[in-house]
Amino acid sequence: MKYLFILLFSIVSFSQQITKVDFIQCNASVAPHFETKSIDGTVLYQFNVLAAIDSIRIDAKNMDFTSVMINGKSVRFKNNKKELILFEGYTTGKNKLSFTYKVTPKQTLYFTGIGAGQQIWTQGQGRYTSHWLPSFDDVNEKVIFNLNITFDEKFNALSNGVLKAVYPNKQQKIWEYKMQKPMSSYLVMLAIGDFRNQVIASKSGIPLQLFIQPKDTAKFEPTYRYSKQIFDYLEKEIGVKYPWQIYRQIPVEDFLYAGMENTSSTLFAQDFVVDENGYNDRNYSNVNAHELAHQWFGDMVTAKSGKHHWLQEGFATYYALLAERKVFGDDYFYYALYKNSMVLRKEAKTDTIPILNEKASFDTYYQKGAWALHVIRESIGEKLFQKAIKNYLKKYQFQNVETADFLNEIAKVSDFDIIKFQKIWLEDYHFQAEKVKELLSKNESIRTLFEIQMQKNTPYSEKVTFFTKIMQSDVFYPLKKEIIYQIANVPFEEKEPLLRLAMQTHSIEVRQAVAETLTTIPLSFQKDYESLLDDASYNTKEIAFTTLMKNFPANKNLYLEKAKDWIGNNDRGLRILFLTTFLDSNPELNKTSQYSQYYYELLDYTSPKYESSIRQNALEYALSIEPKSLLILKNLVNATTHHKWQMVKYARDTIRLLLKKEGYRELFTSLLPELSEPEKVQLQRLF
Repeated sequence: MKYLFILLFSIVSFSQQITKVDFIQCNASVAPHFETKSIDGTVLYQFNVLAAIDSIRIDAKNMDFTSVMINGKSVRFKNNKKELILFEGYTTGKNKLSFTYKVTPKQTLYFTGIGAGQQIWTQGQGRYTSHWLPSFDDVNEKVIFNLNITFDEKFNALSNGVLKAVYPNKQQKIWEYKMQKPMSSYLVMLAIGDFRNQVIASKSGIPLQLFIQPKDTAKFEPTYRYSKQIFDYLEKEIGVKYPWQIYRQIPVEDFLYAGMENTSSTLFAQDFVVDENGYNDRNYSNVNAHELAHQWFGDMVTAKSGKHHWLQEGFATYYALLAERKVFGDDYFYYALYKNSMVLRKEAKTDTIPILNEKASFDTYYQKGAWALHVIRESIGEKLFQKAIKNYLKKYQFQNVETADFLNEIAKVSDFDIIKFQKIWLEDYHFQAEKVKELLSKNESIRTLFEIQMQKNTPYSEKVTFFTKIMQSDVFYPLKKEIIYQIANVPFEEKEPLLRLAMQTHSIEVRQAVAETLTTIPLSFQKDYESLLDDASYNTKEIAFTTLMKNFPANKNLYLEKAKDWIGNNDRGLRILFLTTFLDSNPELNKTSQYSQYYYELLDYTSPKYESSIRQNALEYALSIEPKSLLILKNLVNATTHHKWQMVKYARDTIRLLLKKEGYRELFTSLLPELSEPEKVQLQRLF
């Protein structure tokens, strides 16, 4: 899972506490309130005091506490708005702590949508669960968390573990969830929304509970395609039974990242909820496998600190690739490794921070970590690698680990030089390009890809026969794409026969490469290019539509008629493209009802009732149609208060650019009386 840098400060500050105090179990009853974006609850902690300690600390950001009791007696406490600090009432041995709390979280617990589309969900890693539930930012403090959730009966409330019971409570319900094994606090989750689900059983009998919103039921199969196959493969490949009682997957709107591996209950972005065409553009398979692999690597066995973070992300990345290899084949696997290697080679020129450093980059932890594992697996063989992994997980299950713990298990089953490996792959920032090329060259498709790349500076007339042979073969599609990109600047009349072969491959990806590289369309190729409008890819449709409108403006009505019912992916990209193109190319119709209907539909998409991907898409286009619309500018200001940093950055950057233009400062100033207080604050900062 992609997230911000790790918890080093809290680990240092808590290191003394965890040697003297062991928190065993948390039973919490929580009630989120959508109207006030707040949450309150009661918490009962069971903990053991192992040695004398003057104070016990629980992370709790900006919370208020009442009824704080230890072993049934009220106790004094300190609340510095960062921690709940206890200093009396506990004794060596077993203790119980109870309290009530309330908080309006500034982060970690998010409230999105309106009406029946309301959702509440958490994102604890990189933001910390202690913003909504008094808990522990130190990943080394592992606790059994059991949650009861009270909320509106019209919705579904989800958390970690097994749903034991659901109780009526007036117009609300109480959902009771139980865990059996301990976990770090950042893996505690909460999700509330209008979710439906299907349950399938893994080969080993684990219930796989797959959720979706009612509006997306037709997208269920493409979204969760291969889920059972991925689960069954990983459980067998890893060699250790899935460590929890159930596995859920829940898509939520405006999620901060691609996915998050909360124990037993993964949350992932709504963008991965796709239909058949959307599956061809961006599918959930890799994220699906990545977050599932974390249930072992990260959730069951957790790195002690950020320095060893690759033990989670590198492992999840590599096992996701292994799962995709099972589903899509060797060529897919090696090509994914190849693409990752190209990124790492480029970054190694400027990125001098190695894997074993808490400040390492995303790609270092994830992609280089995966490559490091591939080197070990290829060096000692699949069987010994599996044996070492099995030993490692069983030895350290539900505990915290360092890199040495893993490498020692490799050394126990093989004569692999772990000292040399650590020095080269984990402590040195350089990327071992030659070793990588050697391992990639085991795959025939990659060897052919290298041959194609070697032709880059060869005259087209000398390589066309070679390229034609490949285009007519059944090789893996990226090789054909590589050819199309390589000949992008070759005159059309020379490459036309090859392009026609590419169009005849019926490969969505190869045909899309033609769409991307052919920006000027000769009349002789018009019909061929127009066929791209019918491809099973929203990305291809968008590219083809835009290019055709530029090349053949006389046919605009024909293309608009073709696109009038398109919607596209979750960002409604094709619908917004159609609306904008119609409005921009038909200004003479601005008094008609159809023009007004399309105009107000586009403006509506800029409003807060839609996901950020839709809003940003619409704002970009709407500003090009009506750059000084007060409604559009007001919705742009509202976007600066969004919880998703990507949306905020877009809105701020756009406003900064507009403020440099004549008249915009006055327009934004005129909006101030209509804005909410948070909107005013954000806009005035930009002034």
